[in-house]
Amino acid sequence: MILDQFKLDGKVAIVTGAGRGIGQAYAIGLAEAGADVAIVDVIPMDETIAAIQKLGRKAIGIKADLSKGEKEAPKIVAKVVKALKKVDILVNNAGIIRREPFTEHSAKNWNDVISINLSTPFFLSQAVVRQMIKQGKGGKIINIASMLSFQGGILVPGYAASKGGIKSLTMLMANELSKDGICVNAIAPGYIATATDDLKGICVFLAAPASDYMTGYTYACDGGWLAR
Repeated sequence: MILDQFKLDGKVAIVTGAGRGIGQAYAIGLAEAGADVAIVDVIPMDETIAAIQKLGRKAIGIKADLSKGEKEAPKIVAKVVKALKKVDILVNNAGIIRREPFTEHSAKNWNDVISINLSTPFFLSQAVVRQMIKQGKGGKIINIASMLSFQGGILVPGYAASKGGIKSLTMLMANELSKDGICVNAIAPGYIATATDDLKGICVFLAAPASDYMTGYTYACDGGWLAR
């Protein structure tokens, strides 16, 4: 039955930045589809964990400074494997934004944004992929892009560069990892309230067997914004 292709029973997912907002919705959506979930954040994660456990799924919280992705990534994966035995799905959701005109954008703001929005997804994906290859059963990686992966925007040079980079990194990863049965796609959210369920569906779809023939693409979920 086709609906079985959307089930995530027995899968283990990692979702970064899931203590609240869109990341929380992703994590709960994956749990509603049957996955156990590891949440990575620097803020309290109790609310998200409780919501997942209420669904009868396992949930763990991992506090990590994602500005130090190269150092933290292997530790995160090791903790997940120890607690939940494997990793099948990664959602690179955590991100920040700094608003300044191009001519005034500070080195600190540039480096902070690039570190969390682009470098950390690279390092965490790298650590997760090594685990997936070891497991030998493929996997799904979902990066979080933006409307600014397609448009330039204004006053957010670091953010625009990082999200354009995410789109390109998604394609590269898809090209290199398809041989290992790992699908890599990205979601580009439109302008929405962050406490929303609007993006649960696309996240579950890209994590599930239903999307096994889809890799390397950035999916705009924007209410028609890019059609203007």
